[in-house]
Amino acid sequence: MASVLLVEDDPVIRSALIEVLSAHGHVVHSASQGFEALREVTQRPPDVVVLDLGLPDLDGTDVLRMLRGISQVPVVVATARDDDAEVIKLLNAGADDYVVKPFSGGQLAARLGAVLRRTAPPAAVPYPAGGAEQAGAVPAAAHRALQVGELVVDPAARTAHLAGQELRLTRREFDLLAYLAAHADQVVSRRRILADVWRQPYVEDQTIDVHLSALRRKLGERAAQPRYLHTVRGIGIKLVAPR
Repeated sequence: MASVLLVEDDPVIRSALIEVLSAHGHVVHSASQGFEALREVTQRPPDVVVLDLGLPDLDGTDVLRMLRGISQVPVVVATARDDDAEVIKLLNAGADDYVVKPFSGGQLAARLGAVLRRTAPPAAVPYPAGGAEQAGAVPAAAHRALQVGELVVDPAARTAHLAGQELRLTRREFDLLAYLAAHADQVVSRRRILADVWRQPYVEDQTIDVHLSALRRKLGERAAQPRYLHTVRGIGIKLVAPR
């Protein structure tokens, strides 16, 4: 059972979705406007947010960006468009998943379940390849900060600093960076990233590319001139200290 904040201005759709999600065992609170949703997240933090983009007071993408400024709660966006530009825009703004209208209540419930499974604690960084850890033990990387050059990633505190300056990362950006930091100097395949960070085998490669692009911007580099994040064509990604 999860606490769901449903942000939808259409009362008929809102009522129908509340009924479906409640039937799936979720506790559902609702908001019909963007500012109301932001207040709800700060005053009564939910486990996941369902955000319709067509709100009367604020553009839904702006609401998503504002949410990311105050919370790392998982967000599933409801959009009428499924073209690449729209998907990239939503992922860059901090969405964890999206559903394309029209969608069924059952489809939304399934999406929420998948997002909640992927984002459920513990959020410990997975064991490095070949590590021989005891069953049930907490990975050592979860207890200490990871340093790669001037980049310091603290999985326990979920913070990352570059040259002493804190990086403002979305939850998924942090998970990806922490995973790569735990495997510094190793080439990590996209398949391993999907399995260990996204926790599912079938995610569009573009999803990883979008998050890598966002990380590069925040690390002050470009794909054509990498410093920390290096793409090994046809193999995977490697995080290394600049030389």
